[in-house]
Amino acid sequence: MNNPLLLRLFPFLAWFPVNSVLLRGDMIAGITGALVLVPKAMAYAQLSGLPVYFGLYVALVPAILGALWGSSRQLSTGPVAIVSLMTAAAITPFAMPFSEEFIGLALLLALMVGVIQFSLGAFKLGTIVNFVSHPVILGFMNAAAVIIALSQLDMLLGIPKGRSDSFLYDIWEMFGYLPQTHLPTLAMSVFALVLMLGLKKIPALSKLSVLVAVVVTIVVSAVVGFEHKAKAVPAHIADPAARELVDAYAGANQRIAELGANVTNLSSQARQAQKAGDARAVADLEYRAELAKLDILALEAENKARLRDIRRLQFERAGSDEKAAAPLYLAGQLPAGVETDGRHWHIKKIDKGEISLVGGGDVVGQIPSGLPGFRIPPLSLDAILQLLSAAFIIALVAFMESISMAKALAAKTKQRLDPNQELIGQGLANIGGSFFQSYPACGSFTGSAINLQAGAKTGFAMVFNGLFVAVTLLFLTDYLYHLPKATLAVIILLAVTGLVTPKALKHTWQASRLDGIVALTTFVVTLLAAPHLDKGILIGAGLAIILYLYRTMKPRVAQLGRFKDGTLRDIKVNPDLPTSPHIIAMRFDGSLYFANVAYFEDSVLELVAHKPDAKYLLVVGDAINQLDASGEEVVHHLVERLRENGMEIVFSGLKKQVLDVMRSTGLFELIGQRNIFAAEDQAIAAIYERMGEAASDDLFCLVPARA
Repeated sequence: MNNPLLLRLFPFLAWFPVNSVLLRGDMIAGITGALVLVPKAMAYAQLSGLPVYFGLYVALVPAILGALWGSSRQLSTGPVAIVSLMTAAAITPFAMPFSEEFIGLALLLALMVGVIQFSLGAFKLGTIVNFVSHPVILGFMNAAAVIIALSQLDMLLGIPKGRSDSFLYDIWEMFGYLPQTHLPTLAMSVFALVLMLGLKKIPALSKLSVLVAVVVTIVVSAVVGFEHKAKAVPAHIADPAARELVDAYAGANQRIAELGANVTNLSSQARQAQKAGDARAVADLEYRAELAKLDILALEAENKARLRDIRRLQFERAGSDEKAAAPLYLAGQLPAGVETDGRHWHIKKIDKGEISLVGGGDVVGQIPSGLPGFRIPPLSLDAILQLLSAAFIIALVAFMESISMAKALAAKTKQRLDPNQELIGQGLANIGGSFFQSYPACGSFTGSAINLQAGAKTGFAMVFNGLFVAVTLLFLTDYLYHLPKATLAVIILLAVTGLVTPKALKHTWQASRLDGIVALTTFVVTLLAAPHLDKGILIGAGLAIILYLYRTMKPRVAQLGRFKDGTLRDIKVNPDLPTSPHIIAMRFDGSLYFANVAYFEDSVLELVAHKPDAKYLLVVGDAINQLDASGEEVVHHLVERLRENGMEIVFSGLKKQVLDVMRSTGLFELIGQRNIFAAEDQAIAAIYERMGEAASDDLFCLVPARA
């Protein structure tokens, strides 16, 4: 296939022709990767605030589309920890996790991320990711790994965890629930951790350690009856104070829902009034909407306080039938003669007046069988504006993770990689996935590494991978019911340990203090701002740009003397080097642009002030890579001013792009061809030739023969 247009539109045509041996190898690689991917996909969905089966949806359509339209033949597209966490962080301020509204916003976010990535790729703007430097990503990844690990504590210990505007506050509050640790959940977490670590040490099972651990913990969970759930209503609570607390919470929740619907209705009416040009009606409707929003905020604050008290409640339940209605007594307040099931129950959720009780470990539960149905994301202007900044950050972070892995794969396979095509592939993966109930996906380090190790040669490996996930959704979901969420939390915990890289942070600090400051600042801000993770990236990237400008505002300026081997070197480093009374030789180690031209001018004038009798200023410009309009203006004035005072500026080593600017602006003619040289020795020889016998005894002009 040699048609460039067809290959651009359908890059997967480059895989053909495919022989049976190659196809069989890709099929084995795809199935091997899927065996590991299925449990991890569910674990990452747990991290995103969505039901676990959404992880399987992300591993289906996006995986196939990313492989077909991407540039890398081994890159595995699917759910990953960082993007899953960022998805939850982006949507949580606007909707409750696991709610229908949350799911709709997740699909919209995937669509927006896909459109941004596709647009960047189509317009060949992949280089925009360079604005987010390596230290920023390093600090962000480390902070995100810490956040991910801490976010799984509730699943590992079986204790409640709040969701507020401060992740660190939620974690601190969660430590207050440590006495309520559910020992069977803790035991399951430890068992799953030991099992996975032990299996990794067995060569034959190391790649499938996660899958084996999942199967074993499912069996153990089903045999021991790990899960215990029950339903109740506030009237079943015997203690009046506890019943009143739960009633107040349920009533406030209902009122919040009513006010939310009213705000949506008022906003819609305001937009219609704005189209009709009725400014008075718009102002009135917006005022009423703002009042309703204030009422919502007040009710939410009250319910957060109530929820903290509700989470501390522990009940004993009369009777042993978990499906039947039964009175609930506060732990330790059981009336004499009442028999219970011997368990302590706590409230997991209160929704529409119904109480969900948990008396055992948390399991995945019922997973809908069948493939994800077609669903158009809710296209709301308000929602798009709310998610826009987060979508842009997720698009960049996801692409950087994808392209980093793709480059590593290409280095090993000697395959040509096209970053813009990879952006198009990732964009189409997210766009297509959003219509089939997928939240944002990106290239997976683990899945890609397995693809490479298993011998994948083309993207057909990911096609087979997606088909195996489809088989799981169609026929195997019933077997996943008893999978403990503690096992999924352990999978996440082990997956993110590789993202914590203190050695890399230390190396960055040793390489550059300023880069180290950027990495540490990004790390700290990301932790403090969580769950608003985009703030960490934005502040880190902004600081990196500011520090870059600061660095380049004052580049190194060296006054040069003649070294014994004939080269010109900095006299600050070598104070005894001979200089010339006739020539000031300087090297400017930076581009000449708006941020540093004033420093260049000051440096030149300072050197001239120290040698007012010198006739020539030699600027060694080997390090000048750019000359912008501000730089050209300053050089122009310096040439004129110094010439008026009897001094000529001579340049050596200027690059083509700098000379092009000089020619197009007339600066080249002003300086003169006779004052521009390819090398500093040529410039010095020409200067002394002009000066003649007057400078014949000048040591600076004597160039020793080089070995």
